[in-house]
Amino acid sequence: MEEVYDMLEINLPYECTSVKVNNKTEGLHYTIYNDKDIEFIDITNPSGMRTYTRSLFFVLYKAVCEVYPQARLRIDTPVSNGYYCRLSGLPAGVNGDVVAALRNKMRAIIDANLPYHRITAPTDEAIALFRQHRLEDKAQLLEGSGLLYTTYYTLGGTPDYFYGSLLINTGQLQLFDLVPYYDGLLLRVPDPKNPEELKPMIDQRKMFDVFNEQHRWQEILGISTIGQFNKACSEGGTDELINISEALQEKRISALADRIANQPDIKVILISGPSSSGKTTFCKRLAVQLSACGKRPMTISLDDYFVDRSKTPLDEQGEYDYEHINAMNIPLLNKQLNELLKGETVELPKFNFLRGISEKSGIKIRMEEGTLLILEGIHALNPMLTAQISNECKFKIYASALTTILLDDHNYIPTADNRLLRRIIRDFKYRGYSAEETIRRWPSVRSGEEKWIFPYQEEADVMMNTALLFEFAALRNQALPLLEQVPENVPEYSEAYRLRKFLSYLKPISIRNLPPTSLLREFLGGSVFRY
Repeated sequence: MEEVYDMLEINLPYECTSVKVNNKTEGLHYTIYNDKDIEFIDITNPSGMRTYTRSLFFVLYKAVCEVYPQARLRIDTPVSNGYYCRLSGLPAGVNGDVVAALRNKMRAIIDANLPYHRITAPTDEAIALFRQHRLEDKAQLLEGSGLLYTTYYTLGGTPDYFYGSLLINTGQLQLFDLVPYYDGLLLRVPDPKNPEELKPMIDQRKMFDVFNEQHRWQEILGISTIGQFNKACSEGGTDELINISEALQEKRISALADRIANQPDIKVILISGPSSSGKTTFCKRLAVQLSACGKRPMTISLDDYFVDRSKTPLDEQGEYDYEHINAMNIPLLNKQLNELLKGETVELPKFNFLRGISEKSGIKIRMEEGTLLILEGIHALNPMLTAQISNECKFKIYASALTTILLDDHNYIPTADNRLLRRIIRDFKYRGYSAEETIRRWPSVRSGEEKWIFPYQEEADVMMNTALLFEFAALRNQALPLLEQVPENVPEYSEAYRLRKFLSYLKPISIRNLPPTSLLREFLGGSVFRY
C-alpha cells in the first residue's frame, strides 16, 4: 500500500499513517490483489492517530527492553493529554535519570528508522514466543481468543502484539516526549488538531487519583487485563467479580452520601459528565443513599432551563447549538436557586421540545429542613451556570466511565469506547437508533464534550468512576449483533469493525445476576429505576 500511495502522489496535510480499505482501517503493510476502495489517512484522523500512538508504544517498550531489561512496562492510563506508563522492577523506582535514558533510547530507535515487521503465525507459536519474552499478559489474551492464527509485530527482533495497525518504520515518529509523571512516566503525543505540536499538558490530578484507586482494587482482585479476566470467568469466578465490583461502587456512593450529609452548608449538588457515563442512575443511587442519611434529595432537571429556540446560539454551520452554555437560561436558573435557598416557593419551568419554548410547569417546590437540590447536566460544573450561587453551598461531582482494565500491558482501552458501546445499546433499545446512526453522531458528541465538559472536570470536589470491571463482557452480547448490522459500504463500518474486533477478545458473561440497581441496567435494561 505504501507503493500505491507514492504512485498516486497523494499529498495529505501530514504524513500518511494508515489506509481505509473498503472502510476498514489497515496499515500501509497491506497488499492489494484486486480492486478496492481506499482512503489514505494521516494523524488528524482518529484512526491515523491510533496507528501513530501504537507505534510509539512499541518504541517505548523496545527502549525499556534495551535499557532496563529487568523492568516491566505497563501503558496504563490516558491522562493529562498523554499516556501514563508504569515501570516496575526498578530498585530505585522511576526518576529523572531513568526517564532521560529511556527518552534518549527512544530517539535513537526512531533515528535508526527501524521497520515494523508484520508476522502472521499459528496462535500456539505466538503464545510460546510471548511467554519466552516474559509477556504473560499477551499469552493469556491469545489463549482466550480462539484464533487459529495471530498477527503480531517485531521491531529490531523485539516482538509485541497490538490490536490494530502500526506504521511502516520508526522514522515516521518524529514528534513525542517522555517526562516524569508522579511515580511513573507520561508519554506525550502530537495534537491531532495541530500535529506539529505536542498536546498541551493539563493538570488532571483528581482523575489520576481515581484511576489509581481503581488500580489498587484490581491488584487486590488479581485482575488488571482482559486475559486475567477471561481466565477468572473460565474458572467460575464471574458472580464473585460482579458482586465485588457492584459492592465497591455502592460503597463509594454510600461514602459520598455520608460526606455530603456531614457538611450542613451543602444545599446544591451539581453533577456533570460526558455522554453515557451513567449520570442518571448515579444520581438516583446517590439520592437513595442521601435519603438513608436522613436527607431529602430533590432533583431539578436542567433540560427544562433551555432558552426559547429562537434565542439559542448558532454553531459554525448556522445550526442551533443546544450544547452551548448560552443555550441555558442562566439568569432564570440562578434566580430560582437563590429563591429556593432563601426558603421561598418557586414554580419550575418546563421546556416544550416540540414547540421550542419554555413554559410554566405548574410544579411548585420549596426547600425544607434537610432538602438537597440535585442538578445534573453537561454544564453543571461550568462556573458560569451557577455563578450567582455561593460556592460554600455547592458540592460538585464529575461522573464518567473511567475504564481501567487493559487488553494487555501495552494495549489500553480508551474510556470513550466504554461509553460508545453503552450508547449504541441504549440508543437502539430505547431510542430506535441503529449502531450506524450512533457511530455517525459520536464525533459531534465528543466535540461537544471537549468544549463544554472536559475543561471543567477538575473543578469537581469528587470524581466518580461509573465503569465496572466486568462490564465489557456484560455489554458484549447486546453490542455485537448491533455492530454486525453496520454495512461495509458506509464510513461508520471502520469504527464498528474496530469495536467488534475488540469485543471478540472477551468471553461473554450472563447479566442474569446483575443487580436491578446496577448502573449498567440503565443501558442493558431491567433497572428498578424509572427513567
